[in-house]
Amino acid sequence: MREHRSFSISDIVKTKEALLDWAKNYELITWLDNNQHQDDYHSYEAILALSEQTDKSENQIKNIDKLQCNIDETKDWHFGYFSYDVKNQLEDLESNNYDGLGFPEIFFFRPEKIITVREGRLNFMYLNERADDIDKDFSSISKSVTSVSEKNHSERPVRIKMRIHKDAYFDKAKKFLAHIHRGDIYEANFCQEFYAEDTAIDPLTTYKNLNKISQPPFASYLKIGERYLLSASPERYLKKEGQAIISQPIKGTAARGANAAEDKKLKLLLENDSKERSENVMITDLVRNDLSKSAIKGTVKVEELCKVYTFKQVHQMISTVSAKVPYDKKPVELIKETFPMGSMTGAPKISAMKIIEELEETKRGLYSGAVGYFDPEGNFDFNVVIRSILYNAWLKYVSFSVGSAITAKSSPENEYQECLLKAKAMRSVLEGSEE
Repeated sequence: MREHRSFSISDIVKTKEALLDWAKNYELITWLDNNQHQDDYHSYEAILALSEQTDKSENQIKNIDKLQCNIDETKDWHFGYFSYDVKNQLEDLESNNYDGLGFPEIFFFRPEKIITVREGRLNFMYLNERADDIDKDFSSISKSVTSVSEKNHSERPVRIKMRIHKDAYFDKAKKFLAHIHRGDIYEANFCQEFYAEDTAIDPLTTYKNLNKISQPPFASYLKIGERYLLSASPERYLKKEGQAIISQPIKGTAARGANAAEDKKLKLLLENDSKERSENVMITDLVRNDLSKSAIKGTVKVEELCKVYTFKQVHQMISTVSAKVPYDKKPVELIKETFPMGSMTGAPKISAMKIIEELEETKRGLYSGAVGYFDPEGNFDFNVVIRSILYNAWLKYVSFSVGSAITAKSSPENEYQECLLKAKAMRSVLEGSEE
């Protein structure tokens, strides 16, 4: 089914840059990059999945139930995404807010070409009918490595507009609080969109600039014809490796300091912030409950609770929840039982999603969905689509969204400032003020 070849490489960073440059003209691209972050659940340095045409419908899936059928039939790799609005296929929910991007609700494809970067090697996994391309492609990539430029040029500044202005944000935050005080929910992730119309950007250059200033562990670059995702996500939604499943929700964000002493202080303040910890604990409990739907009894464990990790732009409070599932558990069923990620909804999950639909101004679409892959053995790994720029080149529409968790202890002013902090990386890249 696939021809496998492997080559040693000497410079991982330049090879990854060369891979992206070499692949940019393919119609379907999924690029996943861990930016050399290492943890207990690390699998690949990077994965690149490619196909040449968007109209080969036999290799594309836009329905969640068909996805599992294709995985079973082909026993092959599938790459793509679940948008947040897949929730409507899973529960009695709807998404009627404004959508300026026009992405499909779900999109997966079976790539013609897959290249992984792992342990100092470039590994090619091409469909048999494309196997003759391996040597030629490796030669082209190798030549590109020698010409990789360390600097990516800046784009022409984009004028960003806010979908919800400050007074309206405060009014909506108070409505969320009223729902909390009434007992409808006890936490909700309230998101707002920043956007630009009639605007053209170079997606690959923008992604490189965003990734350079963020260097997150779950970066992704997605191209589906004229639609692009440029993601600097720090968050894992769900991974399956054999019987093990792992989820790593993020709740709790703090700015980086101007110097080492201030940075240490801000990290310590986040570690001991009772509000941020309570947010994280609530969502960790929700994720633990989601995983328990399929877990073998007694295997759900909170491996880490409220541990603060440091990234280039921010400090983040992350928990890690693991479990074991039966050998015969279908991978897409695990997605259905746990999607969307609890950190992007709130709790109780369904009530929170209904209130989110009522109070937010835009359809989330791919934002707060998940990008990743299923492998032939039924394993998978997906991020959470946050800290991301979405772009429809045909519509000339650029968008990014950010959110924060509203709880009973929330101050609308503080939540608003947290949104601005999270927007900083995307905004600075688009407005031409990268740090």
